[in-house]
This record gives sequence, structure tokens and C-alpha cells, in this order.
Amino acid sequence: MSNDILTLLMQHRSIRHYTNQPLTQTEVTTLVTAAQHAATSTFAQQYSIISITDSAIKQELGTITGHHWLEKSGHYFMLVADQHRNLKIAEKANADTTILRSFDKFLASTFDVAIAAEAIVTAGESMGLGSTIMGSILNHTQRIIDLLNLPELTFPLLGIAIGHPAEQPDLKPRLPQQLMHFSNQYALPADFNTQLAAYDATTAAYYANRNSHLKQTTFSQHIVQELKRDPQLRAELISVIKKQGFNVK
Repeated sequence: MSNDILTLLMQHRSIRHYTNQPLTQTEVTTLVTAAQHAATSTFAQQYSIISITDSAIKQELGTITGHHWLEKSGHYFMLVADQHRNLKIAEKANADTTILRSFDKFLASTFDVAIAAEAIVTAGESMGLGSTIMGSILNHTQRIIDLLNLPELTFPLLGIAIGHPAEQPDLKPRLPQQLMHFSNQYALPADFNTQLAAYDATTAAYYANRNSHLKQTTFSQHIVQELKRDPQLRAELISVIKKQGFNVK
């Protein structure tokens, strides 16, 4: 089975190099509108989007994330978990606001942000744009909160660098579906190690032969390397989430 939407989804690549052409206001509005029409938990629309157009803020985000290439993107979106707007609605109605501070509502905001982010990426690709979703903004969330003047019951979750692609990376091979799609219960296959070894060989060939940033590694080695990240890098996350008014433990 094939159609334009399936082709688009299955050809996704993260883009980190862009032309100098900025997005137009029409393009920005279209992407935000696409995000708004994505699914949202209980129609509570528990997220907000901030367009980052100030070059000084972009530079700071480049420092926070360690990815200064984002400064050269055609546009940058910050996606924020947002119960603050609903707090204001509840206060106007003299309603109990306790639930807005719950871990459940924080998770709901997280879901809304993730779904909106994917909608922006897919809509952008349909418009000939490329992007990268950036979780690296979590490296220093308090700095971002201060930088963007984020109020109570908000929290920055994802950034999106988007623009006109100046590259066409090779398509990364994904896990075999037998290792991530199960029926009724979680059950890795009996030949897990064999299938993983085959996938490691596939990813090794991809990294060794792609059109840029060649390296020698496998998927398994990549996962192990991820475990070596400094555990203190994002040690502040829980405390900052709490500081923003969410009751997480």
C-alpha cells in the first residue's frame, strides 16, 4: 500500500543544515495551524508554541543544546507544556485548580506537545521543509524558563529547528518490527540476539557508507554510548518541574 502521506512519513529525515531562506509568516502560520489540528488530550489544548526570532535567544539556545546549527534554521519553535492558560480560565470561573498541578495533567501536556511537534514536522515536510525535533533544550530548563519568561504551570519540552534543507541525509534503517511490535503482550522474540546482530550489521553499514559524518558504530554500541552521558546534565529536571507548580515526585 502506498500514497503520498505514507511516502512522506516513511521518508522522514532529520535536517540540521539549512539554506539562508527564512520561513515566511504564511509558512509559520500554516505550521502552527497544522499543530492546532492535531489530536489533543480531552480537547484541553495543554501546550503553547513560541516562535524564537530573536538572534540573541537563538544563540543562547545553541549554547544550551550544544547545537549552534539551530541558529541558522529558517525558523525555531519552542513547544511548551501549558496548564497556565487553563489555570486562568479556572480562576475566572472560581473552579478548583488542584488537578491542573497533577502529574496526570503534566503528562497530558507532554502528550499534546509531542503530537503537535510531529504535526509540525510532517506538515513542514509536505511543504518541502526539513526539521529536527530537539530534546536537548532539556539540558538547562531553568535557563530557558528565565529566557522566555515562562509562567507558573508551564514547562519547555521540545524545540523544533525547521527550514529549507541544504542537505539530503541517507535514510536511517529502523529496528525490525519483530523487535518493537508485539501482539497482546510485550514479548521479545526468542531469536532476539540473532535479529539484533543482523540489525547491528545493517546500522554499521549505514554509518560507514552514508553521505556524511561517517563513523564506525552499531545500534547496540549507540545505546551503550548513550548510557555514558553525564547523569548530572539534567539532574535539575524534577526540581524545576516542581518549581513551575507541577506536583511530580
